[in-house]
Amino acid sequence: HHPDPRYNSTLVSQLINVVMRDGKKTTAQRIVYDAFERVSEKIGKGDPVDLLLGALENVRPKLEVKSRRVGGTTYQVPLEIPHERQQSLAFRWIRDASRSRKGSMTEALAQEIIDAYNHTGSLVKKRDDTHRMAQSNRAFAHLRW
Repeated sequence: HHPDPRYNSTLVSQLINVVMRDGKKTTAQRIVYDAFERVSEKIGKGDPVDLLLGALENVRPKLEVKSRRVGGTTYQVPLEIPHERQQSLAFRWIRDASRSRKGSMTEALAQEIIDAYNHTGSLVKKRDDTHRMAQSNRAFAHLRW
């Protein structure tokens, strides 16, 4: 990824690309930058990029389950997630959660980032649920491939 123009961060440009619809990058940039300003106002400290990093850290899943068929039975096999995928999953979750909120995307995105940063909100729960799934299916770990 190329770093984004304003914060010179590849993370931010990745978020912009995830938020972008129909190739409208300028619109996506506006949404993300405005959301960052809101986040900075609300949390009142720190560099938005660091805040984003903190938020990601709290949302990023380390394990997930994948379906694997063995002789007619489908098992949920827990797998460790490579860093790249952890990142993109976290971004996608943030985007989807923001889209399902009411109000403007800017507001919603800002709110999701703040929640994630503070260990609250649906996304941290989603990550914990994902981990719990992996945890409870540990018995099938030997089926991983």
